[in-house]
Amino acid sequence: MDRFEYRNNELFCEDVSVSEIIRQLGTPCYIYSANTLIDHYRKLASAFSEVDSLICYSVKSNSNSHILRLLAAEGSGFDVVSGGELFRAVQSGGDPSKMVYAGVGKTDAEINQALDLGLGWFNVESVPELENLRKITSERKISANGALRINPDIDPKTHKKTATGKKHSKFGVDIEQAANIFKKYARHDYFHLTGMHLHIGSPIPDAKPYVEAITKVMTLIDSLRFDGYTIDTLDIGGGFAADYTTGQAPLLAEYAREIVPLVKDAGLKIILEPGRTISGNAGILITKVLYIKKSPVKTFAIVDAGMNDLIRPAMYDAFHFIWPVEVSENYVPLRREEKPDMTGLKKFDVVGPICESGDCFASERWLPPVKRGDLLAIYTAGAYGFTMSSQYNSHPRPPEVMVQDKLTKLLRKRETYQDLIEPEIFD
Repeated sequence: MDRFEYRNNELFCEDVSVSEIIRQLGTPCYIYSANTLIDHYRKLASAFSEVDSLICYSVKSNSNSHILRLLAAEGSGFDVVSGGELFRAVQSGGDPSKMVYAGVGKTDAEINQALDLGLGWFNVESVPELENLRKITSERKISANGALRINPDIDPKTHKKTATGKKHSKFGVDIEQAANIFKKYARHDYFHLTGMHLHIGSPIPDAKPYVEAITKVMTLIDSLRFDGYTIDTLDIGGGFAADYTTGQAPLLAEYAREIVPLVKDAGLKIILEPGRTISGNAGILITKVLYIKKSPVKTFAIVDAGMNDLIRPAMYDAFHFIWPVEVSENYVPLRREEKPDMTGLKKFDVVGPICESGDCFASERWLPPVKRGDLLAIYTAGAYGFTMSSQYNSHPRPPEVMVQDKLTKLLRKRETYQDLIEPEIFD
């Protein structure tokens, strides 16, 4: 699933030594594999090639402009949720006509920005938003396409903070009200509501919730078409899983095997909005052990990365595999899991420097013996890693690096203390 592997007991990203990158750039540091990104994109495109599909990479998962440029060159469209993400995607060579705009709080300025650029589709989250889109397009006499986001009340069995398809969610319109909403608002001179949109949550390591949600929506589409309404697009959203542990995520072809038969002969353009399934396993965060601290009940590995660099464990109780960059031959991991089948491992809490008890990457985690100065790799950090990072506790954000074969490219420099105060106004 990725191109991070141990060679002679040392971690490599593609054909480049991770230790060598860190010798030049220091820690913490994000490292991405370009060929992993490309490979995941191509596998997804191949898996859904039997239908008229458009992959719109979810910019929020990793918005670095170089990564967007790499995917745009592969033909990817983009799923954006803000004016800033739209700006990034266009600046990176993305085609606005191959972009979808999601999110419950689109401002008038953002809507006008998208209209000026010729955005492909607005994913409509509510009736008030729909009415506003009709008003703005009428006033400007600009045509635009919309897809009504349906809340199918499906439980994707994921973390409560990333489940978006249940009745309590702020996203979408209730499926029981969707038909009446569509009939009332479908026909308009400028805003053409001809699509349906789903996004039920993330990560979802099973196709069954998609099958259930799509089946519900296809029944709705068939009914509306029978009544004479045009529906030509179905956006099935994103949420496909990534391998946080080895074998956790199904092959992309397995999702397609269940989903494609439901839509293959429906005469619909199928849009997908993948994020972590493309970028998750394409990135790692490297951090250095500062201290080994022993208490009566715990052994802490205190590292120089913190929840400001990677917030997922603190925010979602997320598991990330962690392992030393350099190990003895007895500790080369064959699988990524919470307790590898090895002798000599010790339990550590891997914690950062932030003044929060929640600043913890792993609790009671089995690791080889580690000491001050050792480098640790935090895996599957390519999605929702840097993009959710902050300057909390006034820590400058880390650099981002991309490796392709034997070439290393600095994508974003490490911030400095001066960068922390640069936007602030001093009299």
